[in-house]
Amino acid sequence: MGTTAVQRATFLNMIVPIAIEQAKKHKGQIYASVCIAQAIHESGWGTSAKMVRANALFGIKVGKSAYHFGTAWKGKAYKTGTTEYYDGKNPTKITDFFRAYDSVADATEDYFDMLCHCKRYKGALNQPTPKKCIEGIIAGGYATGPDYVKAIMDILNSKTYNLTQYDSGEVKLVNPYTLTTFPLREGSRGSSVKWLQWELNQHGASLKTDGIFGKQTKLSVLLYQKENGLVQDGIVGKKTIESLKK
Repeated sequence: MGTTAVQRATFLNMIVPIAIEQAKKHKGQIYASVCIAQAIHESGWGTSAKMVRANALFGIKVGKSAYHFGTAWKGKAYKTGTTEYYDGKNPTKITDFFRAYDSVADATEDYFDMLCHCKRYKGALNQPTPKKCIEGIIAGGYATGPDYVKAIMDILNSKTYNLTQYDSGEVKLVNPYTLTTFPLREGSRGSSVKWLQWELNQHGASLKTDGIFGKQTKLSVLLYQKENGLVQDGIVGKKTIESLKK
């Protein structure tokens, strides 16, 4: 089952600040963008059963070896089916235990701790590019899928999400709605109005993103235009939109 643009944006807005925080905490040894891309791939944009039921965002198995998994896992576990490619080609379906967490933040911290402290992932640390980083992660045995690196790089290279922007350490939230028509004015309805309401909320408004350009939305537009030196007409045209996008 696919995901919607709103689901994907909501997931990014959840994981991005957490990944950036952990990347900084671990001194940039692992790229925030790689973490985010793996979270997207492993959890299906946050929709997988492991994610929904156990916050198992990165599909890390419980494991018994300190060499392979770092500090012995003493937390909760979630049992489910998975597919491995032990010979690098043929799929084998198995049932295994995965680390379960109380929150996405806990899962992300464990991901960074494991990669930064397990000897087998040494080749992933402090690499010059995200691609070299993910290659080091796979070389360490993180996953057995033959196309895993390509899958992660396809996500990383997507111009739609531009994940490498987050390696700068700056958190930029993603508008889950799409602007398709303008100008917008009182009485307008639809996804474009939701886009507007979401953007206004990032600038201090407290609007319900219902897609209805009513009196409250107009008042918020007028206030935004006043604060940003724009013509105060309550109509959202090209200049107001360009200002909101900055």
